[in-house]
Amino acid sequence: MTDIQDPIGEVAGLVLAAGGGRRLGGRPKALLEHRGRPLVEHAAGVLRAAGAGRIHVVLGARADEVRARAALGGCVLVDNPDWAEGMGSSLRAGLAALARTDARAALVLLVDQPGIGPEAVARVLKAYDGANTLVSAAYDGTRGHPVLFGSAHWAGIAAAATGDRGARAYLRAHEGDVRLVECADVAEPYDIDTEADLSRLE
Repeated sequence: MTDIQDPIGEVAGLVLAAGGGRRLGGRPKALLEHRGRPLVEHAAGVLRAAGAGRIHVVLGARADEVRARAALGGCVLVDNPDWAEGMGSSLRAGLAALARTDARAALVLLVDQPGIGPEAVARVLKAYDGANTLVSAAYDGTRGHPVLFGSAHWAGIAAAATGDRGARAYLRAHEGDVRLVECADVAEPYDIDTEADLSRLE
């Protein structure tokens, strides 16, 4: 059982995995195979290995198939009926679900970045202490994922999350409050967006 006084126990993992893979011929990224399992299962495992105590996964495109094929036991599955609108809608759905829990922060990981493993996620998680409530991985000084949002920021992030922009506008507006954690030595923040990118999957 997690000690409720432990700040890390306040952090919920959030996987955004609802996209339909438009540039991949309509193959949802959640179902792409990596190391013998669907990407969504891999991402949830990364969060779990890094120390996230509870994990919410936002599903959208072919959600029933994702549920059937991916081993996501112990995760809270959140349906995003507006997934076609873009990542912003998934972030809003995930934060709305977390707002109904006692989580104090959300650690957000994208399903299509398998080059980001537990080491990078754990660094971002460790940087959260209840005071640093906006924390982001950085790659050679450039902000990337995963990103941690304290609950005081959720409403503002949700309001700014439209289309595929996610939290980008909100983080830019609060740049001075974001603690960057360098992760280029332990992770590669590439996306699986196109057919050419599929060669990065193992």
